[in-house]
Amino acid sequence: MVRGKDFPDEGELVVGTVRSVENFGAFVKLEEYPDKEGFLHIAEVSAGWVKRIRDFVREQQRVVCKVLNVDTGRGHVDLSLKRVNEHQKREKIQEWKNDQKAEKLLEIVSTQIKKTADESWKDFGAKLADKYGTLYAAFEEAANDVAVLKEDGFKGKWLEAFAEVAKDNIQIPFVDVKGYLEMTCSKPDGIVHIRSALAEALKGEFEDVGIIIKYVGAPHYLIKVRAPDFKIGEQELEKSADRALKAIGKQGGGGSFKKQLEAAAA
Repeated sequence: MVRGKDFPDEGELVVGTVRSVENFGAFVKLEEYPDKEGFLHIAEVSAGWVKRIRDFVREQQRVVCKVLNVDTGRGHVDLSLKRVNEHQKREKIQEWKNDQKAEKLLEIVSTQIKKTADESWKDFGAKLADKYGTLYAAFEEAANDVAVLKEDGFKGKWLEAFAEVAKDNIQIPFVDVKGYLEMTCSKPDGIVHIRSALAEALKGEFEDVGIIIKYVGAPHYLIKVRAPDFKIGEQELEKSADRALKAIGKQGGGGSFKKQLEAAAA
């Protein structure tokens, strides 16, 4: 459900369920717009020639379509299936699922603060969605650290319930970013200085960023950083390696760092 909008915009991607299929096209129920329907012409089903439309769409099939034209006066929405690629389809389906989950979580919050979901939306839901892009993104922020919402000016008795529901129901995605550190120190107690340098590497700045160092084989060490997103992980990985290299350098040692190119989702 898209709150505050009766019809989708032209160019928007929408999630729909095929209600009926005719020889000339299909009628699609728009899942995000209650009581609204779109029409998918046979010419917009596939990039190639379509002999039998039912080879491509069938009743009750979930589809992601692009909105070509909207006539609000007639309540008519023209759709295209062929203008949506697989990547867009996956992203839109996930976004729709997140929106559905956010609506359910808002209902839980509303019950706890003794309001209706519509009242909660008007009081704080719409403002959260506007600030963070979607209501689900606001729940993610609260699950990670509700202080972010407070810093952004949100306050009220609802905030405690919102944070509690977020932490109980939202699993924050993390990524692992890795790199290989090479360090040497020719001093008699060089190993002590290397251990001290590795300890410096472990001193992260953020509570939600984890740093792990594993011995690979002299003089190589694996640094793995787990962070909420790739950009943060990459930055903290480089900072970690830099701390270690500066520390070993002060003791007359040296080294180098090489980042692993691919990050893994956790």
